[in-house]
Amino acid sequence: LTVLGAMEVSENGDIANWKIPGKMVKGMGGAMDLVASAQNIIVAMRHTNPKGESKLLPGCTLPLTGVNCVKKIVSDLAALEMTPRGFKLIERAPGVSVEEIKEKTAGKLIVEGEIPEMQFD
Repeated sequence: LTVLGAMEVSENGDIANWKIPGKMVKGMGGAMDLVASAQNIIVAMRHTNPKGESKLLPGCTLPLTGVNCVKKIVSDLAALEMTPRGFKLIERAPGVSVEEIKEKTAGKLIVEGEIPEMQFD
């Protein structure tokens, strides 16, 4: 199991988390090793970037750290599971509507039935 942050995740499970074009970075760190060796990768991230743009995309625009490797995403808005059809909405954060999640998800979002609110007991 590996839990990583990400700048972008694609609807087929690709992850970009190490480089932003035009910004100086010292290297990718150990994320690529973790992605290559882990069987279960969970991404913990904000749903949108500072400009309010979705970080859950049809395809990543930044350099990739891993291809088709993400299994789940937990964002400030929702918990999602990766499927061959796209991002499957599993739970929503307290006070967040399914409509808000749809508006802030650029990639294909699958919504089946009633989506429960996350419980923190």
